[in-house]
Amino acid sequence: MLCGKIAAGKSTLAQRLAAAPATVLISEDRWLAGLFKDEMTSVADYVRCAGKLRPVMGEHVAALLSAGLSVVLDFPANTAANRKWMRSIFEAAGAVHCLHVLDVPDDVCRARLRRRNAAGVHEFAASDAEFNVITSYFVPPAAAEGFETIVYRDG
Repeated sequence: MLCGKIAAGKSTLAQRLAAAPATVLISEDRWLAGLFKDEMTSVADYVRCAGKLRPVMGEHVAALLSAGLSVVLDFPANTAANRKWMRSIFEAAGAVHCLHVLDVPDDVCRARLRRRNAAGVHEFAASDAEFNVITSYFVPPAAAEGFETIVYRDG
């Protein structure tokens, strides 16, 4: 599981983690782009479409974990509610977990986002205004949530 603001490096880290044997990468952005790209023009659209994807994907991920595979879940674990959903998946499968937290300053994320948008290499481009809206919902994990974490500091 990955926690970090937009352009903090979650997908880059996810690809690196997914190189391990018997590991599957599941990217929310790829699934949303494949299923709903034409429907997603706002942050509200993202919330609606992600809400459709998560219940089905949660069952799928639990099945993969139960089969003994490792899963790199490249979905944003950026709110307590999202992390609660993710916890329900690995607990249902009886699997171990690790929450990778990318602690990157906003100015670094914004600069990366602008480069990513200019390069056109990502499924979705977010404006500075959208970055601000989405980042306003970001809540770092609290120790009381009980996740095994690895923190990456960058900047």
